[in-house]
Amino acid sequence: MSQVEQFLSAKEEQEIVNAILEAEKNTSGEIRVHIEASTKMDHFSRAQQVFHFLKMDNTKDENGVLLYVAVDDKKFVIYGDSGIDRAVPRGFWESTKEVISSHFHDGNFKEGIVQGVLMAGKELEAHFPWDHGDINELSDEISKG
Repeated sequence: MSQVEQFLSAKEEQEIVNAILEAEKNTSGEIRVHIEASTKMDHFSRAQQVFHFLKMDNTKDENGVLLYVAVDDKKFVIYGDSGIDRAVPRGFWESTKEVISSHFHDGNFKEGIVQGVLMAGKELEAHFPWDHGDINELSDEISKG
């Protein structure tokens, strides 16, 4: 079993998916989690590449948020599309990273991801509230590389 498969249990993965569903319930924004073993690229650049690969840059309001985790590298990136990036208050991404990082530091990977997802969801809801005609544009499942 690979490091990626061992990173989270099936139950923990489902809890993350449930957090994504909860976070997206009141927003038109889209949140994805991508987990892979490692990358030879700069982690921010790889997160941008995955963002594009998952078609997160095709959302109507440019309000997708990706939480990218490279397990073996012990690195993660939270990356928001241009619409959400313009809308969030200064320091939002950094404070979200700090919350995730503190959980990761304690070995609570699932909780770190869940808290990051929920924080992103609250911010998305504030700037991109759900509208009657909104549809879920992207899968809520965790992607793996």
